[in-house]
Amino acid sequence: MSTTRFLTGITTTGTPHLGNFVGSIRPSVAASLSPGVQSFYFLADYHALIKCEDPVRIQRSTLEIAASWLAAGMDPEKVTFYRQSDIPEIPELTWLLTCVTGKGVLNRAHAYKASVDKNTAAGREHDDGVTAGLFMYPVLMGADILMFKAHKVPVGRDQIQHIEMARDMAASFNHLYGEHFVLPEAAIDDHVATLPGLDGRKMSKSYDNTIPLFSSRAQLKKLIGGILTDSRAPGEPKEVEGSALFQIYQAFATTDETTALRKAYADGIAWGDAKELLLERVDQVIAPMRAQYEELIHNPARIEQTLLAGAERARTLATPFMRDLRSAVGLRSLVQASAAAKPAKAVKAALPSFKQYREADGKFHFKLVAADGRLLLQSTGFDAPKDAGQAIGQLQKDGAGALQALAPRLAPVDGVAQADVLAALQALADAASAA
Repeated sequence: MSTTRFLTGITTTGTPHLGNFVGSIRPSVAASLSPGVQSFYFLADYHALIKCEDPVRIQRSTLEIAASWLAAGMDPEKVTFYRQSDIPEIPELTWLLTCVTGKGVLNRAHAYKASVDKNTAAGREHDDGVTAGLFMYPVLMGADILMFKAHKVPVGRDQIQHIEMARDMAASFNHLYGEHFVLPEAAIDDHVATLPGLDGRKMSKSYDNTIPLFSSRAQLKKLIGGILTDSRAPGEPKEVEGSALFQIYQAFATTDETTALRKAYADGIAWGDAKELLLERVDQVIAPMRAQYEELIHNPARIEQTLLAGAERARTLATPFMRDLRSAVGLRSLVQASAAAKPAKAVKAALPSFKQYREADGKFHFKLVAADGRLLLQSTGFDAPKDAGQAIGQLQKDGAGALQALAPRLAPVDGVAQADVLAALQALADAASAA
């Protein structure tokens, strides 16, 4: 049976909450036990530096997240569980990828664009408050993924762009220096549960509406008691639709228990009684893990040992791979045989290419990438993949005429001359004729 590598990173800036458990921790732990799967889980503490400038918070979050995953059943003997900053090859690979990644690609990263849009709306300089770390975030994420040749990366739809960018980096590097990287794919699960928070919005530390995963029973009771409900009195039928209480209960209960609570809602259960049922059901699941969590959180040396062992396992892969990559780009001993150099003809024979993809908004886009990996042309969104494909066909067939006809559907790319685009289209046309 072939093995598929899955890789998941957890940014160390917060305390795990019930939403993290239901949406990520629980399904990830279950998936790690599947046959034919090799799982990599890492604490993304380098990424945390982009969002958090409090070193105490980052250290504490690293401890809490590691303890949470271990208490939830993740077996460090069956997965590779490590801290990002314990793998020095990752920042080194980040630099190699930086050297093959176009700035124009990074200009379109969602996080960077959101910051620019926010500054623009406020009348500030576009890059006000934007660090190079935020701008380069996608390259570091690409290094995380490509270092371990991950086949699948479980992400939400808002993260698909980062996987596409990692694929582009890998393709550009492979084109220049030979086949070294696996092109990763986003693993999207549309059925991943999203829990509402105390105020009914998505449970998120950004909204300050979370229920910490390992709250004490007393804290859990207090927080559940504060979940927003409506004014319907005991005896009045209540709606399960939109009820945060019901949705959280459903995430922890069996099908029969959920059916029973649904009937109780219809029969007019009092909100206080519904909250008591939720407390008991959640605590029944969490209590055994809470005991393990408390044992771990008070024994940081044990967690540290686990993470260092995971890093050692990860580096048995990263160190020789990085050695190969250094040699591939020319960072090699001066006495190493020059025959290892990349044949120049490989680059000359390469062609530009169109790439079609789907963005997080559901729209279909395409781009034209030069043989050296530079972005030449970028489309706006199409409602259907067929429409995007027809536009590509028109460009390949009509060249300059198609550029003019499709101008409203093409987004400008900084620093790219139209002559470069026309040359790329001509190269594709010539290749098609020769074939």
